[in-house]
This record gives sequence, C-alpha cells and structure tokens, in this order.
Amino acid sequence: MPDPISDDARLAAVYDPLDPDRSDLDAYAAMVEEFGARRVLDIGCGTGTFATLLAGGGLEVVGVDPAASSLQVARGKPDAEKVRWVHGVAADALPLRVDLAFMTANVAQVFLTDEEWDHTLRAARAALVPGGRLIFETRVPERRAWESWTRENTRQVVDVAHEGPVEDWVQVTGVDGELVSFESPTIFHRDGVRIDSTSVLRFRPREAVEASLTAAGLVVDEVRDAPDRPGREHVFIARRPFDA
Repeated sequence: MPDPISDDARLAAVYDPLDPDRSDLDAYAAMVEEFGARRVLDIGCGTGTFATLLAGGGLEVVGVDPAASSLQVARGKPDAEKVRWVHGVAADALPLRVDLAFMTANVAQVFLTDEEWDHTLRAARAALVPGGRLIFETRVPERRAWESWTRENTRQVVDVAHEGPVEDWVQVTGVDGELVSFESPTIFHRDGVRIDSTSVLRFRPREAVEASLTAAGLVVDEVRDAPDRPGREHVFIARRPFDA
C-alpha cells in the first residue's frame, strides 16, 4: 500500500515545494553516464523528479509507483510524456529490459517485511539485462538518524503557489527493532486544513541488505558512501550476472 503522505492528492501537490532540494539525485544521474545506461527503471518514482530528469536527457525511462496521486503530479512535469508511467509495484512494470534500476531517497526502506523486499529485488533483477545494475540507498542504522526527527528540528513553513503558507514537520512516534514509525502533519494555513500521515521505515543493517541481494540472485559489486551525506547512507550497486 502506498504511504498516505504520497497518495493524498493535496499532499502530493505540495510534496516538491516542501522538499525542493533534490541535489541527492546528482550522484545517481552521474551513474547513468558512468555505466553507459540508455534504459532505466525508477522504482518508487514518486512525483517523477528523477524519471523526468533522465527522460529529458534522452534516456528511455519507466517510472513505477503505487501512489496514484504522486503519479498524477509526475505526469504534469516537463518531459513527462517521454516516460512510461506504471501505477503499481516493481513487478507491475514487467516484462522489461533495462540497464539500470534505481530506488532513490527512502524507497528501499519502505519495504517492511522480508517477503515484500525480496519480491522487489527479484522484480528488479528480472527487469535488468545481464550485467545490468540495481542501485539504491539506505540509511546507516548506527547513525540513528531518527533521533533528530522532532518537531523542533524539522518544522518548516513554506509559501506554496496556489496554496499559500504550508507548515509541516516530522516527529518519531516509535522505534521497534529495525522499524521506525513517525508522523508527518501538514497544515494548510489558507483554510486551516490539517492532514496527518503516519509512515514506517525499516533500517536494515548493511550485512542484511547484502545477504538479501545475494538471495535474490544479484551480485554486490560495490557499496559506496552517499556523497551528499557522507557516513550517513550506504549506496548499494548490485549486478545481474551474465550467466543468470
């Protein structure tokens, strides 16, 4: 099921203005050139920022996401007509043959059970050509990023076109092993409407992620440091073997 914060139409419409700095995507865009990719799958594409960026550069791009409202925003962006949008999960984009598959931002951590994570990895593997790569990031659990997710640290008020001032923040509501729950209230000051959304992310240890990739038939080539968040995130690069 999609996260409510991405599948409520009004929240999806303000997602980009509330989080405008997507410089985190620069490293992934550079990898497209590094690996000579021409066909890309964007798993959990959300409002389509990365997918449309790549499509605008001449790549063949498929963006898949379970949140219909986010996809509606994505379809309104420049170069959106060059992307094939799929409403659903990674397996719904198959059959497909791509050089690279990506999960950017928190996408890899929204899969809470081992089963749904394994299904996603296997779908990505099926979409890749032999030698193709799956690339994604996860937060380093030992850094305990959630400890800074408080109203005091994250509250902002942004003046959004056609909406006026919009206020939001993040507040952790629980930690249960690898699972971190948090709420994300959004207040539209123009009419006083408040929409509350609750989310959960799973913080898998590096060793567990590597083992899951191997179990799904992928080879872990490299684990990089996120250049914009050094020491705080792992960037996994896993390859579909040529003999599989």
